[in-house]
Amino acid sequence: MDFSLSTFENQNFQNISCPAQNLSSKEFYKCTFKKCDFGTCDLSGSTFTDCTFSDCNLSNIKVYKCSFQGILFENCKMIGITFSRINSLLISWKFKKCALSLCDFSDLEIKGSEFLECEIRETYFINTTLTGSDFSKSDLQASKFQNTNLEKANFVDAVNYYIDPTTNKIKQARFSYPGVLSLLENFKIKIE
Repeated sequence: MDFSLSTFENQNFQNISCPAQNLSSKEFYKCTFKKCDFGTCDLSGSTFTDCTFSDCNLSNIKVYKCSFQGILFENCKMIGITFSRINSLLISWKFKKCALSLCDFSDLEIKGSEFLECEIRETYFINTTLTGSDFSKSDLQASKFQNTNLEKANFVDAVNYYIDPTTNKIKQARFSYPGVLSLLENFKIKIE
C-alpha cells in the first residue's frame, strides 16, 4: 500500500501489514481498516475522523499529537499505547471487544467513552475525566483508577476492577453485584 499521500478519504484498507512504518502527519477521513497490522507504526500528528478499525493490531503504535474523532475500534489488539500524549481536542471513540493492555489514558478528558466487552489489563486512568463513560462487561484486571472522575460511568457486569471511592469521583456511577463489593476493599471490612 502506498502511504506516500498525505490525505486519504473513503478508502478501505484490508489485510495490510506495515509494521514500524512512519505514517505520521497523515489525514484519514471515513476510512475503514480491516485485519491490518500497524504494530509499532509512528502515527504521530495524524488525524483520524469517522474511521473504523476492525480486527487490527495497533500494538505499540506512537500516537503523539494524534487526533481521534468518531472512531470505532472493534476486536483490535492494543498493547503499550500511550494515549495520554494524543491531541485531546474533540476526542470521541468507542472500543468494542478490544484487548487493551499496558495502555495509558492518564490526564485525558474522554467523557462518554465506550469500552464495551473489552479486556483492559494493567492500564492507567490517572487524573482522567471519564464522566458518563461505559465499561460494561469489560475485564479491568490490574488497571489503575486514581483521581479519576467516574461520575455517571457504567460498570454493570464489569469484572476485576478496583476503584477507591476516597480517591475517585463515583457519584451516580452504576455497578452490579458482586463486583461492586470491590469498592469496599480499601476499608478492610468484613462482609458476611
